[in-house]
Amino acid sequence: MDDLSLAALGFGDVPAEAPLTYPGRPVTTPTLLTGGELHPLDLTLLERYRQRHPVIAVGSNASPAQLHYKLSRPGNPATVPMVPVLVHGIAVGCSAHIGRYGYVASAPYGDPAARTPLVVSWLDDAQLDAVDRTEVPNYQRVRLPGAEFPMVLPSGERLDAAYLYVSTHGVLTAPGDGGRPLPGGGDQSALLARLLASSARLRDLLGPDPAAWIGRAGADAAVRTTGTRLFHDEGWARPRGHDPLSTLLSREP
Repeated sequence: MDDLSLAALGFGDVPAEAPLTYPGRPVTTPTLLTGGELHPLDLTLLERYRQRHPVIAVGSNASPAQLHYKLSRPGNPATVPMVPVLVHGIAVGCSAHIGRYGYVASAPYGDPAARTPLVVSWLDDAQLDAVDRTEVPNYQRVRLPGAEFPMVLPSGERLDAAYLYVSTHGVLTAPGDGGRPLPGGGDQSALLARLLASSARLRDLLGPDPAAWIGRAGADAAVRTTGTRLFHDEGWARPRGHDPLSTLLSREP
């Protein structure tokens, strides 16, 4: 029998446990995460999960290893359909805060020209509540309407709506790049090295290198708070009001 475990299939890295691997490896084909294994998913079988909540992931929630870590408990492994989705009008940046594990997580922002491959997972009520607890208060869950932001599955089906977590801190702009959002979802070490190189105050707090950043920030909430404040002091935090997604924040999810 084939070994379908996360580790055997190359999805073993859990960003919560190895922060420099953030955002982890996402699924690229329709997949059912169940019992710590990944099984191919026939999209016609999605009907049995339609009572669940579709949730778009822009960061580590697209990684089955991270989702398994968040949702599974001994004797109660999570079962979650995870499907690639092409989302119109959403780009991926970096949240303007330092997360609990020390990394700088991804965050969505509105860009009418963007066509971004992401992942949608169908979560039941308990799973959605569990993910909420890992995201709030740094993110707010909003309802993304398909009429304004088309979301297309590999089958060509369009979602009517899905949930999306939007950063309450705004997104980082690229230092020295005219205020353009800093791309998210890439190599975490390279991102942290770029930020360290751009700020003497960050180097004093978190340097000299990405490993030191993760060690210090992951161990001390006060350091994370100070580092987050430095993002804003350096002028790198794009105000939320400049983002087309800001209009969704006042709507009920």
